[in-house]
Amino acid sequence: MATTRVRRSPDEARALILAAAEELLIEGGPAAVQVRAVASRVGMTDAGVTHHFTSRDGLLVALLRHGGGKIRTAVIDATSGWINDGARVADLVERIAAVYSSGYGQLVVALSAAGWSDDDVGLLNPVVDALHAARRRRAGRRISQTDTRLAVAALHQALATESAYGAAFRRSAGLYENARQTEQQRRWWVHTLVTTLDIDESPRSDAR
Repeated sequence: MATTRVRRSPDEARALILAAAEELLIEGGPAAVQVRAVASRVGMTDAGVTHHFTSRDGLLVALLRHGGGKIRTAVIDATSGWINDGARVADLVERIAAVYSSGYGQLVVALSAAGWSDDDVGLLNPVVDALHAARRRRAGRRISQTDTRLAVAALHQALATESAYGAAFRRSAGLYENARQTEQQRRWWVHTLVTTLDIDESPRSDAR
């Protein structure tokens, strides 16, 4: 019996391929995301996958941008909730970390090491804006936004590289890996952001 070929729009096919690639990334890291493995998972030929993404490198870049979209959505959700008194700095950190810990941290490190760079900027602008608004409420005076941006950039760098380098860098400070150290490191980042930037996490008096 002949197999009925499934016809999909280009957008549907790309979404299906990216979903399969993401599953492989979560299961085995960037090395597991191979064109043949993705093709097998979605029931396509290798050529069918490369038709949509040109090459494995093109697929990996698209996958990273897909992860960036997830981070952007998580950030917007967290910051809008926080601005409305529904979340804390810890929630911002956990939401961003959750995306990177599912394989995207290792992917961004691997692509960056291969010479890829992303010209897209402003991914974490909502975090900067939310933290800066909290600082203004606490300080009651005009303050520079530059150090808020520097703090968020340092946090982002740490979260993105945690899965690849976190344990090694902690060992350099005499911290030998155990299951709790990643969580402890995140708590440290939360404490550092709150204290260094003098973040006001008290309920807003104008909240409705």
